[in-house]
Amino acid sequence: MSVPLTTRRSTYIQVDGHELHASEWGDPSRPFVMLWHGLARNGRDFDEIAHRLSQHYFVVCPDTIGRGLSSWSRIGGEDYNLSVYEDHACRIADHYGVGCLRWVGTSMGALIGIRLAAGVLKERITHLVINDIGPHIPQSAQARIIDYVGNPPVFDRVTQMEDWLRRSYAPFGDNPDTFWRRVINASIRRNDDGRITVHYDPRIVSQFTRHKADLDIWPHYDAVGARTLLMRGDRSDVLPASIAEEMRGRGPRPDYAIIADVGHAPTFVADDQQQILQQFLN
Repeated sequence: MSVPLTTRRSTYIQVDGHELHASEWGDPSRPFVMLWHGLARNGRDFDEIAHRLSQHYFVVCPDTIGRGLSSWSRIGGEDYNLSVYEDHACRIADHYGVGCLRWVGTSMGALIGIRLAAGVLKERITHLVINDIGPHIPQSAQARIIDYVGNPPVFDRVTQMEDWLRRSYAPFGDNPDTFWRRVINASIRRNDDGRITVHYDPRIVSQFTRHKADLDIWPHYDAVGARTLLMRGDRSDVLPASIAEEMRGRGPRPDYAIIADVGHAPTFVADDQQQILQQFLN
């Protein structure tokens, strides 16, 4: 029996020796939307908005290498960097035979989108959504991310990990229990000893150590030609208001939406956030 097109479907794409997992939603004949997650997250974060967008679009939500169900680095984490992720994104788009696409990126996913929209996919990305990050990330925010991503905990019980995840991602704002249950289930794995830890390779934090220079991307931002939407959680430490205001006045001069009572980063679960995104993409 076939799976309804509005139901999530898993697929695996072979790219340069990696097996990349992606969630698919909607009819492949419809306009293509790529949803790309943040540093330590995975494509399941977008289930709610992907389901909604699938009424009008074909939506693909990949797991970046080292996260979720995608394979891990076999070269000491050296390939955990934006250049590799860009290449994988291009290969995924080519896998689906995509001409033009809309890109929605949260945090790291937005940095990938900016670089692509200024570079190899400049003529193909028509709409770019930058969710709560800018071409410069404050040092204090980088230090916070390095600490919790690079030193993941190990617990005996899932309920202990749930408490940690809810605290760590409290800046996501007020989200329903159904969201948290899925995030928790998609964010954990068991070690060889049966204990619970995060569902990512801790070496992904090398983006902030070995490849830190990749994070300053003002030249890329200024070269973006796509129609652009910038979203910011009003409590975000990753995208300060001053950086957002500078972004509004240069480069693609984006539309701008501030999400109240949210830090880093808006989740596109609340109806008002979904409406902002859907209206922009339409």
